[in-house]
Amino acid sequence: MAVKANDPDQELVRRAQEGDTQAFDDLVIKYSRKLYGLVYNMTSNKEDTHDLLQEIFAKAYRSLRHFRGKSTFYTWIYSIATNMTLNFLKKRGRRRGLSLDDVDSGIQNDTSFVDQGHRANPRRQSNIHELQKRLNEALQALSEDHRAVVTMFDIQGMPHAEISKILGVSEGTVRSRLYYAHKQLQGHLEDFWKR
Repeated sequence: MAVKANDPDQELVRRAQEGDTQAFDDLVIKYSRKLYGLVYNMTSNKEDTHDLLQEIFAKAYRSLRHFRGKSTFYTWIYSIATNMTLNFLKKRGRRRGLSLDDVDSGIQNDTSFVDQGHRANPRRQSNIHELQKRLNEALQALSEDHRAVVTMFDIQGMPHAEISKILGVSEGTVRSRLYYAHKQLQGHLEDFWKR
């Protein structure tokens, strides 16, 4: 195995490839929260997210011996997560159209997504809940490819180059998808901002 020299996970990956399950568990712990955020923001459903994360880590574990280090482990596992989530969304879309009932109402109480300072002001609380609902609807209205780049760039804070590697597209394609996704989000939220 020739793991990238600048990969901070090099030692854990090497040990995991040699059969050290604790090393793989350490990688799971390290990336679970970030991958949860990625998958959840793409699916908007906690049950789907938990199921997908189990499948993502299972696939990563089975495929780890084939990991050659041409990218960092981080990029590799994000690629697996993104591709599996996009495939899931495409299958879900074919089974049935996405309904707003699919969107977790729990997002309104998820401390990761809610500014806790709003609780003392009922009007502000109502506005924040409405904005969260509208933003989630707008995200779900995007195509899977556009939702993926928005999630990685705007929510996860990934640079264009990293997204490009994960998705296997050029940085120009990433920028283009972000531009059009942002335009669609702005259009969807325009009447909310005018109030």
